[in-house]
Amino acid sequence: MPVLGGRELPEWSAAMTILLAFCSAMVYGVADYCGGRSTRSSPAVVVALVGQVVSVVLLAVALLVTGTPMPDGHTLAWGVGAGISGAVGLTAFYFALANGSMTVVAPLTAVVGAVLPVGVGLATGERPEPIAYVGIAVAVVAVALVSGAVGNHERSTRRLVLAAAVVAGLGFGGLFVGLDRAADDAGVWPLLAARIGSIPLLAVLVIATKATVGRRPDWRGLRFAYIAGVLDMGANVLYLEATHGGLLSLVAVVSSLYPASTVTLAFLIDRERVHRSQIAGIGLAAIALVFVTVGRG
Repeated sequence: MPVLGGRELPEWSAAMTILLAFCSAMVYGVADYCGGRSTRSSPAVVVALVGQVVSVVLLAVALLVTGTPMPDGHTLAWGVGAGISGAVGLTAFYFALANGSMTVVAPLTAVVGAVLPVGVGLATGERPEPIAYVGIAVAVVAVALVSGAVGNHERSTRRLVLAAAVVAGLGFGGLFVGLDRAADDAGVWPLLAARIGSIPLLAVLVIATKATVGRRPDWRGLRFAYIAGVLDMGANVLYLEATHGGLLSLVAVVSSLYPASTVTLAFLIDRERVHRSQIAGIGLAAIALVFVTVGRG
């Protein structure tokens, strides 16, 4: 069995966490695709802000329906920190994409975002089975391949862009770690706290960059931002539930396989070219999932 803080998790719970993490990855990927579609006609920061505002409305409804009591300040503080970290990561990610090659930025961000929670999990005493470590390594390679790390790059990448991609990965990794620290009985309160931390930051960024000045909002294009907000929140809920029952070092790396669904949608809907390396990455992602599942404990 996996060991979490000296506590053994039941087999059914450990298996379920891997399934929840995998589902969160697939939903994250679809959300990213929708967000990307929306940025074709609206500023990226505006798209991010709209999506997060939509998610707040959903969270408020969920809290009213479930009646979950407010958790302690420790959980709320981790939620706010997670939201700020995620907002910083999102901002850095969009900056890197706008100024560098996606085939460099995307894999670097995804790999750093996966490695940070794994390191934190192992440092805090998580000890999955040996085969799970192989699965983690294979998953990191799969993320890089699916994101397009292998192949010819049409644009050179400056050091500033590389640094921004690393910051983005750290921001996303910090989001994963922060949500993992929430109390198990906190419901969706940590996610609401995360939005309380992220929305003001994104709003300030929209004002500071004058993203809406001189541009009329494309409401048709922003419908993808609404969808992205709903899906992103759904993925966060799945991830939050997974971390409550499993090891951060395994849940985070499985959740980081999200580029697979993004690439698949781009191929099926936008007819974008999928390289052999990306197909190989999707295959490796499946292998990694098997290794992590078998090695969950």
